[in-house]
Amino acid sequence: MSDLATTDIGGRLEEHRVELTGYCYRMLGSAFEAEDAVQDTLVRAWRSIDKFEGRSSLRSWLYRIATNVCLDMLNAGNKRARPVDLTGPSPLAQAALNPRPENTWLEPMPDGRVLPSVTDPAEAAIARESVRLAFVAALQHLPPKQRAVLILREVLAWRASEVAELLGTSVASVNSALQRARATLADTDSSAPDTANPLDEEQRKLLDRYVAAFEGYDMAALTALLHEDAVMTMPPFDLWLRGREDITGFMLSIGAACAGSRLLATVANGTPAFAQYKPDPDGPGFVPWAVQVIDISDGAVTGMHCFLDTARWFPLFGFPDRLEDAAS
Repeated sequence: MSDLATTDIGGRLEEHRVELTGYCYRMLGSAFEAEDAVQDTLVRAWRSIDKFEGRSSLRSWLYRIATNVCLDMLNAGNKRARPVDLTGPSPLAQAALNPRPENTWLEPMPDGRVLPSVTDPAEAAIARESVRLAFVAALQHLPPKQRAVLILREVLAWRASEVAELLGTSVASVNSALQRARATLADTDSSAPDTANPLDEEQRKLLDRYVAAFEGYDMAALTALLHEDAVMTMPPFDLWLRGREDITGFMLSIGAACAGSRLLATVANGTPAFAQYKPDPDGPGFVPWAVQVIDISDGAVTGMHCFLDTARWFPLFGFPDRLEDAAS
């Protein structure tokens, strides 16, 4: 029988929501599925708290439940991806906006929903790295149990014996799974952009110049900020572009309606991000258009990942459903 006081159960469980959401997000690649999985985990824990015997910590017990929930969800076989994982880049002359179903795509996630507050800068940096879009996309290449092993061992720093107990397997099996998972990740492109916090002075200046160039729709200025192999993606469309000329060419042609947009800063997936509002075609003000997750590395913008399903993303990030004027 658990020694948790009945009146304290809800609060004790809720203390683990953010870190569990981070775990489930890395497992599932979906912001909304992760939050559903955590809610299911906490409900199951509440209902079976009288069976919690305290032989492990409450945290370990919750991770065991969350792992089982995620493994059940992954049995459906869905593997989320980025556009760059599914097709090659499209030349601008052949650019076409072909949507794919929502459950195809790796989803963005606000940092505050998945990264618990920690005081150790090194620990915080590891946490931010572990929710980057490229890293979470790489995790999707792993079988579900290997995915769980790698996250628990490499990201959360659990001991092999703890992971073996959680998964009901042996230490040897855990070590073998970890070795196979590392080998798979080594073959994927999960190169690290600079993470969002703390940014140094040069990185902040780069982002300020990016905002000025984008809001001014100054393609010469934007070109100067983009890495020569920068990529632009636009889920739910499978189109993606590589290179300065194709990106700015797209923005001046198919994407020309974004001229005059406004950007509001945020952070997502451990990197800088913006809510993009474009001019309301029906009158004054600005309406939601995209959540942009920005990769920067070595003093240049290397990725512009524009998630266009704003009816889902803006409420998740807490952004207003319109801006009334430029000043707002």
